[in-house]
Amino acid sequence: MYVVNPEEEVIEIMKKTGIDLAATLPCDRIKNLLPLVSENFPEIKLTREENGVGICAGAYLAGGKPMMLIQSTGLGNMINALESLNVICKIPLPVLTSWRGVYKEGIEAQVPLGVHLPGILEGAGIAYTTIDGPEKIGLLEEVIRDAYENLRPHVALVSPRTWEGSSCCAWDTQKAPKTPEKEKVCKFRLTQKVLEPRMIRNDAISAVATELDGELTVTNLGVPCKELYAARDRDLNFYMFGSMGLTTSIGLGIALRTDRQVVVFDGDGSLLMNPNALLEVGREAPENLTILALDNGAYGSTGSQETCALRYIDLEILANACGIQNTHKVNAEEELVYLYKDSLNARQTSFIHVILKPGNTKAPNIPLSPEDVTKRFMESLKKDQNKS
Repeated sequence: MYVVNPEEEVIEIMKKTGIDLAATLPCDRIKNLLPLVSENFPEIKLTREENGVGICAGAYLAGGKPMMLIQSTGLGNMINALESLNVICKIPLPVLTSWRGVYKEGIEAQVPLGVHLPGILEGAGIAYTTIDGPEKIGLLEEVIRDAYENLRPHVALVSPRTWEGSSCCAWDTQKAPKTPEKEKVCKFRLTQKVLEPRMIRNDAISAVATELDGELTVTNLGVPCKELYAARDRDLNFYMFGSMGLTTSIGLGIALRTDRQVVVFDGDGSLLMNPNALLEVGREAPENLTILALDNGAYGSTGSQETCALRYIDLEILANACGIQNTHKVNAEEELVYLYKDSLNARQTSFIHVILKPGNTKAPNIPLSPEDVTKRFMESLKKDQNKS
């Protein structure tokens, strides 16, 4: 006989192991667990699982101890991010997954991935633990501890059988509060004319780099990282080496865990690869986050192939539509520096859409490993926080 329901045991394990942020996406098999998570932990309600990998990485970089709770199907769009961010940077992430497709599954589409997940994770070198009944819930504690002690992702594959005998009824359609009427407020501050590009990306990065003081930065992978390194390397610069599309997600995770100003150097190709990042930013709206959308209409690091931002999508309008209110469009260095300084005092999320010409500099490779970048960023931030 169990003293508590398995859902309640999960909550106790999360508290015992020091989890301080939960990133979640629903599955009906854990519908009684998720309300308990909401009641007991700060929570990011995700719109895409891969985005959660970036947010949790940012939270960890700033000293947090995050965990994800998702449906196992989400692992399908997370594996590259786990490999090219968590594994190479040695960033821990415990993931509780509701393991679909293997036990009393009524949806045929869940079966192919669910059946092969253990083999997929094993082939990818990602640690996993199977929890196939309530008697094994205690293994979740080891999953969390292993992730943080060995600085790696660790997945708990939790069978629906685990929750079958539970009397937990945190989720009840009869008692659930009524859905409030929809209310959307969207304020537009858009440039009325098309701005002609005057700068290349390096001009914009260098202009802002000279103004950096104690800000924490996250920079998009490839040439942008090299250009910032060449312009002004700092211990508080987090350079990305992979996981394209998660630059803003990582910046959001950091901003939610610290009062320090956080600056994201993102690109049009990266933002369009993961526009969900802007949705999460718009909803969470941290007052210490500035996003510099460096838009040259091209995939600069791969040969300057055209992106949709060149002819079809306006990133400032996209940011507005995602709920980010303080937006600007700029094409000149002097105005960019002015708007950047102003954003630091705005006390709200700022999105600066920087219109650029395509073009790369011959900046050298960064002579640091992903693990080195992670360590020095965290150590420098911790040192600064201890001083204050």
